[in-house]
Amino acid sequence: MGSISTGSIILYSVLAIVIALLVVGFIFLRRKMQKKLDDQQSLVNQHKVPMSILVLEKRMDRVSNANMPKSVLDQIPKIYKVKKVPIVKAKVGPQVMDLLCDEEVFDKLPERKTVRVDMAGIFIAGIKSGKK
Repeated sequence: MGSISTGSIILYSVLAIVIALLVVGFIFLRRKMQKKLDDQQSLVNQHKVPMSILVLEKRMDRVSNANMPKSVLDQIPKIYKVKKVPIVKAKVGPQVMDLLCDEEVFDKLPERKTVRVDMAGIFIAGIKSGKK
């Protein structure tokens, strides 16, 4: 009555080991990705410059559909070429260009208004509060 066979014990043991390996692998992968994210954030913080832009349009789209130079597209990781990212079409000085931005910033940006933002290259890193 209710006797567990040797085969099922081996099966459950192997299953437990595989699950443990997946969990450990996920933890290491997460640490690696967090380190990359921290490095990128420090790079953005070093190069951000405050400027005024006129936000014309904002949309979630693929980077390949944005009007960006080929050199910029070559540097973007493959995952972001497939995934939809926040893109803002804005007038920066006399030039109209597509800019990338953080999702938190994307939600706060008003359309068809002039906004003071922190930019690092073509990336909108944050919104400056208050007047000039």
